[in-house]
Amino acid sequence: MLGYNLWWGYVVAARDNVQNEKKYILALDQGTTSSRAIVFNQKAQKISSAQQEFTQHFPKPGWVEHDSEELFLCQLTVAQEAIRQARISPSRVAAIGISNQRETVVVWDKRTGKSVYRAIVWQCRRTADMAQKLITDGLTPMIQEKTGLIPDAYFSATKIQWILENVPGAREKAEKGYLLAGTIDTWLIWKLTGGKVHVTDYTNASRTMLFNIHTLNWDEDLLKLFNIPRSMLPEVKGSSEVYGLTDKSVCGFEIPIASCIGDQQAALFGQGCFSEGSVKTTYGTGCFMLMNTGEKPISSRNELLTTIAFGVKGKIQYALEGSVFMGGASIKWLRDQLGIIRTARECDALAESVPDSNGVFMVPAFTGLGTPYWDPYARGIIAGLTRGVTKAHICRATIEAIAFQVKDLLVCMEEDAGSHIKEMRVDGGASVSNVMMQFQSDILNTPIFRPKNVETTALGAAFCAGLAVGVWKNKEEILNNSTVERIFTPEMSDERRRTLHFQWKKAVDRSMGWSRPE
Repeated sequence: MLGYNLWWGYVVAARDNVQNEKKYILALDQGTTSSRAIVFNQKAQKISSAQQEFTQHFPKPGWVEHDSEELFLCQLTVAQEAIRQARISPSRVAAIGISNQRETVVVWDKRTGKSVYRAIVWQCRRTADMAQKLITDGLTPMIQEKTGLIPDAYFSATKIQWILENVPGAREKAEKGYLLAGTIDTWLIWKLTGGKVHVTDYTNASRTMLFNIHTLNWDEDLLKLFNIPRSMLPEVKGSSEVYGLTDKSVCGFEIPIASCIGDQQAALFGQGCFSEGSVKTTYGTGCFMLMNTGEKPISSRNELLTTIAFGVKGKIQYALEGSVFMGGASIKWLRDQLGIIRTARECDALAESVPDSNGVFMVPAFTGLGTPYWDPYARGIIAGLTRGVTKAHICRATIEAIAFQVKDLLVCMEEDAGSHIKEMRVDGGASVSNVMMQFQSDILNTPIFRPKNVETTALGAAFCAGLAVGVWKNKEEILNNSTVERIFTPEMSDERRRTLHFQWKKAVDRSMGWSRPE
């Protein structure tokens, strides 16, 4: 082993002598079910990657939690592994970029570095009643005007409020200035820098329901409404700038952290959707459609969210967003809870083995419904079952359910835009499914462009970090690195499309309000 390490040391030293320039970016992609790390070169090619799932905690129906310490250690482990697999010295890595699951909240004691409660995940519905009270009290217009968001348990504010009100001693510690709060990007940066840096970026701040997207500041009225001390919240910075260095004693290396950006905005950036009107949908645990609306926020008439797309080089761009809570997670449910498949590939194979769903419609409202329904009390259903239905039809219905939910988003987006969207760019793990993407194109009646690299969330974080440290000079250079792998075009008749969508809406109606208290 000693001989190998000595030999490898010579190899690394030789390479570094040949080219000392820092041409690599390490992207940390902190998702809802797993942590990934990818090393990209200057041509935006993936050199190495590592991925590791972490534990999902469901203490009560509708509650979803993560162990924040496990989440950090998982992310650190894959970061170290990706660098090792790339066979480069950490000194060759110009910067780290972070993309993260949004809205998920950690509250921790800055004196001990330990969280006071598990991270409450964006999918968690425990604060549905708190959000409903905001609506009942007539606060929706004020919140929407300031934040671009609709009151919902999805966002971070009620989660922080819940922790302060339900964890013994938390409120007192917060008032004394001992507690810090943040979304997952903030938690990771704080841990990676050894507790030296407490920051977030505009995109993540805009998802908290505490941030004014017009003034670009934490809003005093909202902080008062949710009774959250300002001292808990991080400094808000751009999506592409150096925040600090990783702590060598924590990470084993010292590399600048030069970007953090919410995962869906990262995918928008990674897809090169820099111009007004460009649209992408990410198929991950959930599905998220974003349209770049330029430098002015646009209010939606169709229950879409107005959010910050990215803040790069001092310029803010905004987006309209539609959110589907259960995307690829629906397929994971088939695997982990029902046990009718072993892998996502098997789901695809079964779905492709039948011509249609045999009249079955699945509404995966396991954690409520997002855009355009915003019903935290909706629950999942499978409708249209007959004795002729097989697990292949269930798989097909689940895949089609993901596409139907995206159809709901596109209808809203087109109405707000006042025109038909001519093409949609897709990414995310579930977008590799050919049967899903073909059905998506069919039900939307819109061409689907799938890039060669569907890991555009990580790529977007890498691009932001690279821009900050000069690995890429500008957005034009980034666009030169984009390649399309396949285009899916519609093959379904208009009549069939209308019939299927009508039946889908009937199934959604039956799922809504299911768990609402009498």
